[in-house]
Amino acid sequence: MTTSNSRDTDHPVDPLFLDRWSPRAYDGNPMPKGDVLTILDAARWAPSASNQQPWRFVYGLNGSPEWDEFVGLLMEGNQRWAKNASALIVILSRTYNLRDGEKKPATTHSFDAGAAWFALAMQAHKLGYHAHGMAGIFKDKIVEQLDVPEGYVVEAVVAIGKIAHKSTLPDDLAEREVPSKRLPLSDIAFEGKFTGKAD
Repeated sequence: MTTSNSRDTDHPVDPLFLDRWSPRAYDGNPMPKGDVLTILDAARWAPSASNQQPWRFVYGLNGSPEWDEFVGLLMEGNQRWAKNASALIVILSRTYNLRDGEKKPATTHSFDAGAAWFALAMQAHKLGYHAHGMAGIFKDKIVEQLDVPEGYVVEAVVAIGKIAHKSTLPDDLAEREVPSKRLPLSDIAFEGKFTGKAD
């Protein structure tokens, strides 16, 4: 069993996985462009089916001319705190594979983009940042404003920054600013066949 960051595991997991979490309190300081490129380069090395690499990233940095536009792509509840992040990264995935010059439907594009998101989050953590993925976004607005081509879907937007004290958040968000727990392993992993609750 491992204990770190107010979390406990059922088995001896590396503390790196417990120490990664998704805060909302960010200090708003600029991020060097080299750091965001390092984070995205790590994501580039995620595994993907047939090495199709369907993920694509569009990012904005706090302090840049396009920052307010990127913040405006988030639903209001996320704008409240994500405006203080250092970077916002839109994660896209290509819905088709290219084989012999032909487009074929890709059945794993979201799965693969999820692997890239986790690589991104862990590299951010290794650099001293925290990453928070968001689904509360305006997908149609993202497609229009960021010129996303046909054949790509918006998966999520990720806020990245250095953590700040929770007192910088509105009271309702400050109350929730703790690392979340997880279901017991026995509730999600089954040997031989699915023996858990269907929920």
